[in-house]
Amino acid sequence: MSANDTLDILSVRGLHAYYGRAHILSDVGLELRRGEVVALLGRNGAGKSTTLKSIMGLVRPAKGEINFLGTSIHGYEPYRIARLGLGYVPEDRRVFADLTVMENLETGRQKPRPDAPEWTPERLFAMFPKLAEMRNRQAGRMSGGEQQMLTIVRTLMGNPRALLLDEPSEGLAPVIVEQMANTIIDLKQQGLSILLSEQNLYFSTLVSDRAYIIEKGRIRYEGTMEELGKNEEVRAAYLTV
Repeated sequence: MSANDTLDILSVRGLHAYYGRAHILSDVGLELRRGEVVALLGRNGAGKSTTLKSIMGLVRPAKGEINFLGTSIHGYEPYRIARLGLGYVPEDRRVFADLTVMENLETGRQKPRPDAPEWTPERLFAMFPKLAEMRNRQAGRMSGGEQQMLTIVRTLMGNPRALLLDEPSEGLAPVIVEQMANTIIDLKQQGLSILLSEQNLYFSTLVSDRAYIIEKGRIRYEGTMEELGKNEEVRAAYLTV
């Protein structure tokens, strides 16, 4: 099946993952369709980050199917998955602290892809003018919110077909959260498909088309953000602290 034969850019079926003997993910399934933003919601420790790491090959799934653009990527090394055009932005903002903003961007550069938005430093700086002002600043001298933006921009330099965002609003000031939401909406309008893990329902509602809720490593709910907004019982059961 070619990439053009399916609406699903990413499909996960029956995913199981372990940390040692601990069974972290049980029969996880989800889809990311072309041109949409999907939120994977859940409380802390529910399995959100492990799901994204399993898709990206950073955690080796015990079993299950992971298909990206019609190609099975189960068992692939992370670098092979990245070369196929799946971008990953980790929760812990792994910037190269001793490198400047421009040098960080160069570490993420890949060739343009015919079916993905093409990103250059100039285009990215137009979207992120604050980073443009810091292009020669060392990443270690930036705030947490600025480093989060830099991590996203560096990933975009790989011209990804889809993006995995792990807790993009975590630890950010409210004004930066709003900027992050606007960034994700802009990226969607550029044609990028995005799967994000989140605890913040408000943030997810701003940017997402659909949602999955994960609890104790299992998908407990799937629906549109509008449907989730009307389902107080589900929100109370799986999202309130």
